[in-house]
Amino acid sequence: MTKKNTIWNRLLDTILPRHCSICDSRLGFDEKAICGSCATRLPRTHYELTADYNPMTVLFQGIVPIEKAVAFVHFNPHNASARLIYAIKYYRHPDYAMAMGEIMAKELLSSGFFNNIDAIVPVPLSRRRLHQRGYNQSEYLARGVSKITSIPVITKALRRKHFLQSQTMLGHTERQKNVENMFVLRDASALSDRHILLIDDICTTGATAMACIQEMQVAKNIRFSILTLGLTDH
Repeated sequence: MTKKNTIWNRLLDTILPRHCSICDSRLGFDEKAICGSCATRLPRTHYELTADYNPMTVLFQGIVPIEKAVAFVHFNPHNASARLIYAIKYYRHPDYAMAMGEIMAKELLSSGFFNNIDAIVPVPLSRRRLHQRGYNQSEYLARGVSKITSIPVITKALRRKHFLQSQTMLGHTERQKNVENMFVLRDASALSDRHILLIDDICTTGATAMACIQEMQVAKNIRFSILTLGLTDH
C-alpha cells in the first residue's frame, strides 16, 4: 500500500469508523471484521491439526470421497462466532467474509492444509438468492483464502439450479432431500485432474457439500477437500 493510500485510508477510517462484528467496538486501522480481543476468543476447532480425520470428516465418511475437511470455528447461536456469521450471511457484509477468508488462510497455512490444493470452488447460490442477498458469502470467503494462498477460485463450473427452502430450520434427512439434484456441473474440464477445495460458510449435516461433490464427481480424476468458516455443534 502506498503512503498516499495509507493516509487516505486512515482519513476514511476516521470519518467512517469501522466496528467489530462481534462486540461492536471500534476497529483499529489494521483490523478487519473482528477486533483483536474477539479474534482471540473465537471458538476455534483446530481441526487443521487432524485434517484427514476429525468430527467434520466423519460426516462425509462412506458418502462422498474427501481427503481433508476443516471448519475454522465451532458455531452455535449463543457463541461468539454466531454474530459474525449472521453479519456475513444476512446483514450485507461481504467485506467480513473476505476478511475472514484471509484470517482463516493465514492461520491454516502453517499446518499444510492448502498443500496440493489446485483450485477453490465456493458453494454457489441460486440466482434468486444471489439477487436477494446481493453477493455469495461463500465466494467472498473463497476470495479471501485465495488472496493469501494464491490458489485460483473457480465460480462458473458449478451452478445451483434453484432455491427451494433454507436449510436453517431443517433436520438431517430434510436437508439431504432439500439439496438432492440441486447442483449442475457446467464445465467438467475446468475441474478435471485437480484437487478441489470446496468452501462454504457453515456446515451442519454436510448435506450441501455432499450434493456439490456428488455432482462434481462427473469430472475426470478429481479430488476433494472442504473448508468452512463454521461447524454447527451437534
